[in-house]
Amino acid sequence: MSLITTIDQDIKQAMLGKQEARLRGLRAIKSALLLARTEKGASEDISQETEIKVLQKLIKQRKESADIYKAQNREDLYQIEVEEMEVIEVYLPKQMAPSDVEAYLKELIGRVGATSVKDMGKVMGAANKELAGKADGKTISEIVKQLLG
Repeated sequence: MSLITTIDQDIKQAMLGKQEARLRGLRAIKSALLLARTEKGASEDISQETEIKVLQKLIKQRKESADIYKAQNREDLYQIEVEEMEVIEVYLPKQMAPSDVEAYLKELIGRVGATSVKDMGKVMGAANKELAGKADGKTISEIVKQLLG
């Protein structure tokens, strides 16, 4: 079953249950997925990889907004962003713990033959591809810098 079908069903459930925060998050997901589906060059069905990227983008946007609202002492708006983030995270694959990411990256660095920070691009390309949806790029980047530096 595609993610959009699952989201449609969950929207109906949230409407029946009058779960406003959940409904906002689900509608944001549906909107982003429909937008990705209609982008120039996209086919009718979008891949699971694209779905994960769309969800990660939504999470990132909400984190950035939440940080801004927190800095401006707007607890009401901050709470809305956090609620939506929690709803969206449910549809992402389980995130790896930083220690697991580090262990994986050590193995990957050995596989690619990276020895210095100059090889970071090689490692990041492979890591982002293999860890898509399981760890965010910022975490991967920080760990790779630490391991190669």
